[in-house]
Formats: sequence, C-alpha cells, structure tokens
Amino acid sequence: MNTESNKTAPQAAEVLPLTDKVKESLAMIKRGVDELLIESEFIQKLARSEKTGVPLRIKLGLDPTAPDLHLGHTVVLNKMRQLQDLGHQVIFLIGDFTSMIGDPSGRNVTRPPLSREQIETNAKTYFAQASLVLDPSRMQISYNSEWCDPLGSRGMIQLASRYTVARMMERDDFTKRFKDGTPISVHEFLYPLMQGYDSVALKSDLELGGTDQKFNLLVGRELQKDYGQEPQCILTMPLLEGLDGVEKMSKSKNNYIGITEPANTMFAKVMSNSDEMMWRYYELLSFRSLDEIARFKQEVVDGKNPRDIKVALAQEIVARFHSQQAAEDALADFVNRAKGGIPDDIPEVALVGAPLGIGQLLKQTNLCTSTSEALRMVEQGGVRIDGTVISDKGLKVVAGQFVVQVGKRKFARVTLS
Repeated sequence: MNTESNKTAPQAAEVLPLTDKVKESLAMIKRGVDELLIESEFIQKLARSEKTGVPLRIKLGLDPTAPDLHLGHTVVLNKMRQLQDLGHQVIFLIGDFTSMIGDPSGRNVTRPPLSREQIETNAKTYFAQASLVLDPSRMQISYNSEWCDPLGSRGMIQLASRYTVARMMERDDFTKRFKDGTPISVHEFLYPLMQGYDSVALKSDLELGGTDQKFNLLVGRELQKDYGQEPQCILTMPLLEGLDGVEKMSKSKNNYIGITEPANTMFAKVMSNSDEMMWRYYELLSFRSLDEIARFKQEVVDGKNPRDIKVALAQEIVARFHSQQAAEDALADFVNRAKGGIPDDIPEVALVGAPLGIGQLLKQTNLCTSTSEALRMVEQGGVRIDGTVISDKGLKVVAGQFVVQVGKRKFARVTLS
C-alpha cells in the first residue's frame, strides 16, 4: 500500500448539479443522523458517484472489545445497510490492532488494552453478527492489523509527527482528564492517529461512527489531506440509551439488548422500556417510515394505549433478528407472563440442603447474583414462589418442587431436597 505523503493539493473538482436521485439518497442517508460533515462535500461525492457509476467507499470500524453486538451497535449498522442498498461499497473494519491500544473516547480513565487472544476470540463472532444487518455478499471485511503492523516503530514515529499535542488535547475527554489530574498514557494519543490512518489505508469517502467518535473521524479527514487524498466526509449517529434510559447501551452496564439473545428475552426487554424512550427506539431502530411513526404518535395522543405501539416495535425488532413466527411466539409468551403465567422454557434446577434460606436459594438458582441482592429483591416484593409474593427475608424453604420468580423475567423450576 502506497501512502506516501503528497503535498500537492488536488485540483478543484467540477461542481455537479443535484439530480432527483441524489436528493432522494441524501434524504435517506440523513434520517436519524446527528451530523453529516461536510454536507456540501458529500453531496458532490454522491453526484460524482452517480455520474461515473463508481460507488463510494463507506467505512465503519468496530473494535472487538466484547464478543457480542447489541442494538446500540445496529444504529450505525442500519445506516451502513442503507448506504449498501444505495449501491455503495461498505467496508466493515475490525480493529484488531487498535483494540490493543484501547479507545479512550468518552472515558475518564485509561481503558485497559486487550490481549491478542481476547481480540481474536471476540473478532470471530463480529462478522457473523454484523451479517444479520449487512448483506455479507456485498460487504468488504478488513482488519487494521493488515497495514498497522507493517508500520513498525519508524512508521509509527513518522505518523505521530503529523499531529500535534495541542490538536490532540482538543478532545474533550483528554482535556477533562488533564484538568482533573487523571493520568493520560502516551499510547492513548496513538488511538485516534491509528483510526485516522485506517481511512488513509482504505481511501474511504465516508466514515460512520457514534457521536463519541467525532474527534477520531476528523483526525482521519486531516490525515487523508496530509497524504494527498480527498478527505472523507463523516457521519455521526446518536448513541442509543440502554434499558435504564440514561446511560448509553453497553454490555458492561447490563442495560443492553443483544442481537443474538433469545426472541422472548429480546421482546421482553424492548417492552420494558418507558413509553417516552419507546419513541427514541423507533427513531433509531425502526425501519418504518417517518410518516408512519408520526401517525403512531398521534394515535397515542388520541388515546391509544402506548403498549400497543411498543408491541409493534418489539415484534419488528424480534422478526428482524429471528423470524416473524418467533415474534408472534414472543408476544404470546409476553402476554402469558403478564397474566401471571409461567413460560415454557424456564431452566430446571436441583438443589440440596432443605430447609434452605431464601437468599441462598435465589443465589444458587442464579436468579440473583448474591444473597444481598436476593434479600433486597424480597424486600422490594420482587420474589414469588408458585405465584405467591415472598416478603419474609428470613424464610426457610422446605423440600419440594416449585417455580421461583424474580422480577418480571427471571424464572426457575426448582427441586429442593
């Protein structure tokens, strides 16, 4: 790969007119986005692509920091699929090299870098899961170790010389950590540089990412200019809040909906969202038209139960990652649970030691992570045995067979001896 710097500025390109097709494509691409920079440049890229028939190169990089993707990841993956359907070349980049550095975006502490073994384990599942959203037959998959490893120490020094410390400190998270006296490791400065170098290596026309990635995406733009390439445009998507309605969706915060979770679990998790957050999920996850979503909102204003609108969203999402039949079955299961029914697919657990304290029973059945959590759930009225609410934290459960429920979604069929 030849990435030698070319300081000769490219000649001004012809300004192309906007056709109806370009306008339609732009409207689709801008739906739900936070920012499109620089929009005038991107319009010209679209117009040129239409005129020449050469698809744009669209880049999305994900670091395999965890083995599973969740609905938060699909916000940007859905946008990639739209661009793919418009005929452009999407590049799904797995950051196996940058994962060893650790992305400091949005963090107030240094993120521990992953080992090569962890990265390889996580990366194995990424392509298959991304293929649930993207068309794998029209997707280029790349690993940034392909061009980052060959750089070597000399190449890394040369790359680092292209960006100043002052520019790097413009990042909000670096600035805050510096003011707070929180350590910033030198290797963290390399992350945005390496992500930017990915854009040089791939000659990307557009890079996608969450709003927390804006600085890194802009670094890619600047490095492309420095290497004599036409700079990429950047498109940032909002960060999807998790089930707590506050923090961004994250597996580490346990507020996520995994795209490979069982259909019933996925359905119930979507239904657990607040009525207000439901509209946020419609905006960022639904494939329904904006007019249809606006109609749903008006129906709620006119008195329709928001639960019915939320059911439609839950079924749409479950059908996307499972099947329409799975969505129908998940709805039936959810209704059954709401009526106090017991799901068919609950785990069966055999325990010994009767009589057993309620706290230990809930812990040993994995319905609670600790006895303290178990007792707290009892105190809050969130524990049932055979449908009866348990309020006694000192209860000793005698031998027998019974169904234990914690909260709305956790069940176990227990045999205690």
